[in-house]
Amino acid sequence: MGISERFQAHLESGHTTLARCWQVVRSDGEILGFTDHDRDLAFADTIFMADTGLTAQVLEQSTGLSVDNTEALGALTAAAISESDIAAGRFDGARVTAWLVNWAEVEDRLVLFRGSIGEIRRAGGAFHAELRGLTEPLNQPNGRIYQRACSAVLGDRACGFDTTTSGYEVEAEVLAVEDNRVLRVAAIDGAEDDWFAKGRLDVVTGDAAGLFGLIKRDAQGDERLLELWAPLAAELAVGDRVRLQAGCDKRFETCRLKFLNHHNFRGFPDLPSEDWLTVGPRDNGQNDGGSLRR
Repeated sequence: MGISERFQAHLESGHTTLARCWQVVRSDGEILGFTDHDRDLAFADTIFMADTGLTAQVLEQSTGLSVDNTEALGALTAAAISESDIAAGRFDGARVTAWLVNWAEVEDRLVLFRGSIGEIRRAGGAFHAELRGLTEPLNQPNGRIYQRACSAVLGDRACGFDTTTSGYEVEAEVLAVEDNRVLRVAAIDGAEDDWFAKGRLDVVTGDAAGLFGLIKRDAQGDERLLELWAPLAAELAVGDRVRLQAGCDKRFETCRLKFLNHHNFRGFPDLPSEDWLTVGPRDNGQNDGGSLRR
């Protein structure tokens, strides 16, 4: 949206009432608002808090596909941005919109920046957040890779599998937890050992709600034992509820037999190995040029 004539006249008047506002939308859907004004402002269905000490450095913008960059600085407070939330990754990749606002008439405002939060550094009770413009994703490589393993992520558009299918997603209560990485839930009928290995664990309730971990292995006994590749970034407690998603090891056989989804397999299972490409001719066995998968 361009600048309005009334706001343009205000900027040219030489006597302005300006402030900067930032809206942060986290990956869990929570919306936070901040302003460098001395009182709270409200617009865009958001209250922009004035007591956070948040400031921003110079915004570098350019034409073409270059990435707009800036940095936000602020104090770590329990009411706004806490150290525990940053450590838990709740602000990773959060969407950011910044405005220049006439605080006397908040309808007069101009969007200065849209993008996402990149690297966050913490030191001395404060944080430094890198803000990356909308063209940042264009710097990421895209395209298919010729490999035997599937290149899709289970449940994404390329895979097409519905992960909520009965038996492939289970919600359970945590019965015991160790080192925030190893946990036990009630035994799960119909799921063999390692059914959830290479799958995903989402925390539904508790202090770690909204976080997820990748499952390294699981085993069925009197209870179900699950081990994550890395500890969760927030404390998991007994009584919290978690959602378990069946794991996929990207092999064609797994796609065909476990998920019945081989028609959407995004790998090349018949791709010859490097050893096969360099092998010499042989004078025994069946050499009719047929399939190697017989």
